[in-house]
Amino acid sequence: MSEEIRVVRPQGRLDSSTSPGLEKALLEHIDGGDRRLLLDLSDLGYISSMGLRVVLLAAKRMRAAGGKLALCSLNANITEVFEISGFSSILDIFPNHDAATAALAAP
Repeated sequence: MSEEIRVVRPQGRLDSSTSPGLEKALLEHIDGGDRRLLLDLSDLGYISSMGLRVVLLAAKRMRAAGGKLALCSLNANITEVFEISGFSSILDIFPNHDAATAALAAP
């Protein structure tokens, strides 16, 4: 089990064509023993319902494994999608990389 923080930065669009690749990568990290995962969304311009599903799946899998997942650096459009979907109330979302890293590093 790794205590280091694994950072994943999806870029561009997270939709039906790109979500399966991100899902595979996230689950490999979790199944491989990573227990602190940071999704840095600073380079993400669009997220679909399929992308939201992947984020939720990773959060559930990480919780079940006893780890922590955080998101950071959402632009205004992505923030709106997370708020409308209700995901902003069930996920740990931080304004920037430093704040998310600090939260993940805390015991």
